[in-house]
Amino acid sequence: MTTPEPTPEPSHEPSRESTPAPEQPSAAPAPADKVYRSPLGVASGVFLLLLAAFFAGDAMVRGEGRTPWLALAGLVLAVPLIVAFTIRPAVYANDDRLRIRNPFRSITLPWATVADVRAGYSSEVLTQEGAKYQLWAIPVSLRQRKKAARQAARASQDDPHGRTSVSADVRDSASRTAPSDQTVAELRERAELRAGTPGAQGEPQVRWAYEIVGPALAGLLLVVILLATG
Repeated sequence: MTTPEPTPEPSHEPSRESTPAPEQPSAAPAPADKVYRSPLGVASGVFLLLLAAFFAGDAMVRGEGRTPWLALAGLVLAVPLIVAFTIRPAVYANDDRLRIRNPFRSITLPWATVADVRAGYSSEVLTQEGAKYQLWAIPVSLRQRKKAARQAARASQDDPHGRTSVSADVRDSASRTAPSDQTVAELRERAELRAGTPGAQGEPQVRWAYEIVGPALAGLLLVVILLATG
Protein backbone atom coordinates (compact mmCIF):
# COMPACT_ATOMS: atom_id res chain seq x y z
CA MET A 1 0.00 0.00 0.00
CA THR A 2 1.44 3.26 -1.11
CA THR A 3 1.66 6.22 1.26
CA PRO A 4 -0.02 9.34 -0.18
CA GLU A 5 2.31 12.25 -0.68
CA PRO A 6 1.52 15.23 1.60
CA THR A 7 -0.24 18.07 -0.11
CA PRO A 8 1.73 21.33 0.26
CA GLU A 9 -0.13 23.86 2.35
CA PRO A 10 -0.70 27.29 0.76
CA SER A 11 1.74 29.88 2.02
CA HIS A 12 0.23 32.77 3.96
CA GLU A 13 3.27 35.00 3.54
CA PRO A 14 2.51 38.14 1.53
CA SER A 15 4.01 38.27 -1.91
CA ARG A 16 6.87 40.70 -2.32
CA GLU A 17 5.45 41.87 -5.60
CA SER A 18 2.15 42.83 -4.03
CA THR A 19 3.69 44.68 -1.09
CA PRO A 20 3.32 48.41 -1.73
CA ALA A 21 6.54 50.36 -1.64
CA PRO A 22 6.82 52.80 1.21
CA GLU A 23 6.06 56.36 0.20
CA GLN A 24 9.02 58.67 -0.01
CA PRO A 25 8.76 61.64 2.33
CA SER A 26 7.92 64.71 0.34
CA ALA A 27 10.35 67.60 0.50
CA ALA A 28 9.34 70.30 2.95
CA PRO A 29 8.03 73.39 1.18
CA ALA A 30 10.33 76.37 1.23
CA PRO A 31 9.30 78.96 3.81
CA ALA A 32 7.37 81.82 2.30
CA ASP A 33 8.97 85.25 2.19
CA LYS A 34 7.42 88.36 3.62
CA VAL A 35 8.35 91.26 1.37
CA TYR A 36 9.03 94.78 2.59
CA ARG A 37 9.40 97.63 0.11
CA SER A 38 8.56 101.32 -0.23
CA PRO A 39 5.35 101.92 -2.23
CA LEU A 40 6.33 105.58 -2.62
CA GLY A 41 9.71 104.57 -4.01
CA VAL A 42 8.16 102.21 -6.56
CA ALA A 43 5.62 104.83 -7.64
CA SER A 44 8.29 107.50 -8.04
CA GLY A 45 10.45 105.06 -10.01
CA VAL A 46 7.66 104.33 -12.47
CA PHE A 47 7.01 108.06 -12.87
CA LEU A 48 10.70 108.80 -13.51
CA LEU A 49 10.95 106.00 -16.06
CA LEU A 50 7.98 107.36 -17.98
CA LEU A 51 9.43 110.87 -17.81
CA ALA A 52 12.86 109.71 -19.03
CA ALA A 53 11.30 107.70 -21.86
CA PHE A 54 9.22 110.71 -22.95
CA PHE A 55 12.11 113.19 -23.07
CA ALA A 56 14.57 110.72 -24.60
CA GLY A 57 12.02 109.64 -27.21
CA ASP A 58 11.25 113.23 -28.12
CA ALA A 59 14.97 114.00 -28.49
CA MET A 60 15.56 110.94 -30.66
CA VAL A 61 12.63 111.75 -32.94
CA ARG A 62 13.07 115.52 -33.25
CA GLY A 63 16.75 115.92 -32.50
CA GLU A 64 19.39 116.56 -35.14
CA GLY A 65 23.01 115.58 -35.48
CA ARG A 66 24.36 113.87 -32.38
CA THR A 67 21.36 114.68 -30.20
CA PRO A 68 19.48 111.41 -30.83
CA TRP A 69 22.57 109.37 -29.98
CA LEU A 70 23.20 111.36 -26.81
CA ALA A 71 19.56 110.90 -25.82
CA LEU A 72 19.83 107.14 -26.39
CA ALA A 73 23.06 106.89 -24.39
CA GLY A 74 21.57 108.95 -21.59
CA LEU A 75 18.53 106.68 -21.50
CA VAL A 76 20.74 103.58 -21.29
CA LEU A 77 22.52 105.20 -18.35
CA ALA A 78 19.45 106.59 -16.58
CA VAL A 79 17.11 103.59 -16.70
CA PRO A 80 19.31 101.19 -14.63
CA LEU A 81 20.02 103.90 -12.07
CA ILE A 82 16.33 104.80 -11.69
CA VAL A 83 15.42 101.13 -11.28
CA ALA A 84 18.29 100.58 -8.83
CA PHE A 85 17.30 103.36 -6.43
CA THR A 86 13.49 103.18 -6.64
CA ILE A 87 12.03 99.87 -7.86
CA ARG A 88 14.76 97.35 -7.03
CA PRO A 89 15.18 97.85 -3.24
CA ALA A 90 13.32 95.22 -1.23
CA VAL A 91 13.72 93.15 1.92
CA TYR A 92 12.64 89.50 2.02
CA ALA A 93 12.28 87.74 5.37
CA ASN A 94 11.28 84.17 6.20
CA ASP A 95 11.90 81.76 9.06
CA ASP A 96 15.46 80.98 7.93
CA ARG A 97 17.06 84.13 6.63
CA LEU A 98 16.91 87.80 5.73
CA ARG A 99 17.58 88.79 2.11
CA ILE A 100 18.33 92.43 1.37
CA ARG A 101 18.13 93.77 -2.16
CA ASN A 102 19.87 97.13 -2.27
CA PRO A 103 20.59 99.25 -5.38
CA PHE A 104 23.83 97.53 -6.35
CA ARG A 105 24.09 94.48 -4.08
CA SER A 106 22.04 91.58 -2.75
CA ILE A 107 22.85 90.36 0.77
CA THR A 108 21.60 87.09 2.24
CA LEU A 109 21.88 86.80 6.04
CA PRO A 110 20.81 83.67 7.93
CA TRP A 111 19.17 84.77 11.16
CA ALA A 112 22.00 83.29 13.23
CA THR A 113 24.38 85.86 11.70
CA VAL A 114 22.17 88.87 12.54
CA ALA A 115 23.23 90.74 15.66
CA ASP A 116 20.70 93.60 15.53
CA VAL A 117 18.23 95.43 13.31
CA ARG A 118 17.88 99.12 14.13
CA ALA A 119 16.60 102.40 12.75
CA GLY A 120 18.26 105.74 13.40
CA TYR A 121 18.43 108.15 10.50
CA SER A 122 18.36 105.04 8.27
CA SER A 123 17.35 101.42 8.74
CA GLU A 124 20.24 98.99 8.98
CA VAL A 125 21.16 95.48 10.04
CA LEU A 126 24.32 94.52 11.92
CA THR A 127 25.93 91.08 11.69
CA GLN A 128 27.76 89.12 14.36
CA GLU A 129 31.04 89.83 12.53
CA GLY A 130 30.50 93.60 12.75
CA ALA A 131 29.39 94.25 9.16
CA LYS A 132 26.59 96.77 8.60
CA TYR A 133 24.13 96.86 5.72
CA GLN A 134 21.51 99.53 5.05
CA LEU A 135 17.91 98.58 4.30
CA TRP A 136 17.10 100.81 1.33
CA ALA A 137 13.60 99.36 1.09
CA ILE A 138 12.71 100.59 4.61
CA PRO A 139 13.38 104.35 4.57
CA VAL A 140 13.12 106.28 7.82
CA SER A 141 10.72 109.23 7.70
CA LEU A 142 11.36 111.82 10.38
CA ARG A 143 8.00 113.39 9.57
CA GLN A 144 6.16 110.13 10.28
CA ARG A 145 8.22 109.66 13.41
CA LYS A 146 7.24 113.13 14.69
CA LYS A 147 3.60 112.45 13.85
CA ALA A 148 3.71 109.18 15.80
CA ALA A 149 5.34 110.98 18.74
CA ARG A 150 2.54 113.59 18.75
CA GLN A 151 -0.09 110.83 18.76
CA ALA A 152 1.64 109.11 21.65
CA ALA A 153 1.85 112.38 23.58
CA ARG A 154 -1.84 113.08 22.92
CA ALA A 155 -2.78 109.60 24.13
CA SER A 156 -0.83 110.09 27.36
CA GLN A 157 -2.57 113.43 27.98
CA ASP A 158 -5.99 111.86 27.47
CA ASP A 159 -5.21 109.27 30.15
CA PRO A 160 -2.44 110.68 32.37
CA HIS A 161 -3.05 108.17 35.19
CA GLY A 162 -3.23 105.10 32.97
CA ARG A 163 -6.69 104.14 34.23
CA THR A 164 -7.75 102.72 30.85
CA SER A 165 -4.56 100.76 30.19
CA VAL A 166 -6.06 97.44 31.33
CA SER A 167 -8.99 97.46 28.94
CA ALA A 168 -7.32 99.39 26.07
CA ASP A 169 -6.58 97.63 22.81
CA VAL A 170 -2.82 97.07 22.73
CA ARG A 171 -2.89 97.07 18.93
CA ASP A 172 -3.64 100.79 19.08
CA SER A 173 0.04 101.34 19.95
CA ALA A 174 0.89 100.61 16.30
CA SER A 175 -0.79 103.88 15.32
CA ARG A 176 1.61 105.69 17.66
CA THR A 177 4.74 104.20 16.06
CA ALA A 178 6.26 105.18 12.71
CA PRO A 179 5.80 102.46 10.03
CA SER A 180 9.55 102.06 9.50
CA ASP A 181 10.07 101.58 13.24
CA GLN A 182 7.30 98.95 13.30
CA THR A 183 8.99 97.06 10.48
CA VAL A 184 12.40 97.21 12.14
CA ALA A 185 10.92 95.96 15.42
CA GLU A 186 9.24 93.08 13.58
CA LEU A 187 12.50 92.07 11.90
CA ARG A 188 14.42 92.33 15.17
CA GLU A 189 11.87 90.11 16.92
CA ARG A 190 12.06 87.50 14.16
CA ALA A 191 15.87 87.51 14.33
CA GLU A 192 15.77 86.88 18.08
CA LEU A 193 13.22 84.07 17.77
CA ARG A 194 14.76 82.25 14.81
CA ALA A 195 18.50 82.65 15.42
CA GLY A 196 18.82 79.28 17.19
CA THR A 197 16.88 77.14 14.70
CA PRO A 198 18.77 74.69 12.45
CA GLY A 199 17.57 76.27 9.21
CA ALA A 200 18.83 79.71 10.23
CA GLN A 201 22.50 78.74 10.34
CA GLY A 202 25.07 79.58 7.68
CA GLU A 203 27.31 82.33 6.41
CA PRO A 204 26.41 85.74 4.96
CA GLN A 205 26.41 85.97 1.17
CA VAL A 206 26.91 89.17 -0.81
CA ARG A 207 26.40 89.41 -4.58
CA TRP A 208 26.83 92.42 -6.84
CA ALA A 209 23.84 93.29 -9.03
CA TYR A 210 25.60 92.96 -12.39
CA GLU A 211 22.25 93.29 -14.16
CA ILE A 212 22.22 96.90 -12.90
CA VAL A 213 25.93 97.74 -12.89
CA GLY A 214 26.59 96.41 -16.41
CA PRO A 215 23.99 98.49 -18.33
CA ALA A 216 24.76 101.59 -16.27
CA LEU A 217 28.47 101.37 -17.07
CA ALA A 218 27.67 100.77 -20.74
CA GLY A 219 25.48 103.87 -20.83
CA LEU A 220 28.13 105.95 -19.06
CA LEU A 221 30.78 104.77 -21.51
CA LEU A 222 28.58 105.73 -24.47
CA VAL A 223 27.95 109.20 -23.03
CA VAL A 224 31.68 109.75 -22.45
CA ILE A 225 32.60 108.61 -25.95
CA LEU A 226 29.96 110.80 -27.60
CA LEU A 227 30.96 113.86 -25.57
CA ALA A 228 34.68 113.26 -26.16
CA THR A 229 34.32 112.89 -29.91
CA GLY A 230 31.92 115.78 -30.33
